[in-house]
Amino acid sequence: MSAATSVPDADQRPVTARSEQAADLAIAAGAAALHLPTIRTEATRIAAAAVKERLTHKAFLAEVLTAELDDRDARRRTRRIHEAKFPRLKRLEDLDLRQLPGLPAPLLAALSAGAWIDRGEPVVLLGDSGTGKTHLLIGLGVAAAEAGRRVRYVTTAALVNELVEAADAKQLSRVVGRYARLDLLCLDELGYVHLDPLGAELQFQIITEREEKASIACASNAPFSEWGTTFTDPRLAAAIVDRLTFNAHIIATGTDSYRLRSSRAAREGAAPG
Repeated sequence: MSAATSVPDADQRPVTARSEQAADLAIAAGAAALHLPTIRTEATRIAAAAVKERLTHKAFLAEVLTAELDDRDARRRTRRIHEAKFPRLKRLEDLDLRQLPGLPAPLLAALSAGAWIDRGEPVVLLGDSGTGKTHLLIGLGVAAAEAGRRVRYVTTAALVNELVEAADAKQLSRVVGRYARLDLLCLDELGYVHLDPLGAELQFQIITEREEKASIACASNAPFSEWGTTFTDPRLAAAIVDRLTFNAHIIATGTDSYRLRSSRAAREGAAPG
């Protein structure tokens, strides 16, 4: 490369003196080209704060880069939660553990940390309707999504319908592959509806694709002994139980309504002494 077209080394590159207006324009153009929206909008504010705090140029640069990274992380968490398609937001910290004796605080803390997802371990929530299963299931999913993991919440019926439609459209492998790439699949209402042989086989395919590789958290109001009535084929039901319980965290939420107990506890706590 000739001297006329060579690019100067970083320590040789001249620093351009700019007016405030020219600097603003250069920051806006550079931030847009480099896809740094937070720096584009926050540089002026942070620069004013840097002058007030008498920061060095390096400290100012660190501030704007940190602001960009923090905002990018927040946007990623928001995007992950949106992609998960939760029907509503429920957080683990909102659970009243006094009403869930089967879920001790150390276990909840361990599940919230998410190492079980990295290990590809399942979580199975068993209990009657209203005992807190869906709150716990969504809470686990939200915690995982906010940690940057790819999560999807779906009911059993909705998943089977999606798979049947994909099979009819000859798109089954693409849909199965998409579910296989998730870090966590939150499968709700397992055992609520009777599945025909095709639906049961398709759901089994999703479970098999994720076996010992990626986590499934599922919630069911039926004990394992009754899953055969959902899947019609006892051998298929046994295979699904085997895959969902191997190295699993199994949590019994009980038979008493969590919502009723929480409401009762709230009323008693608010009652005058």
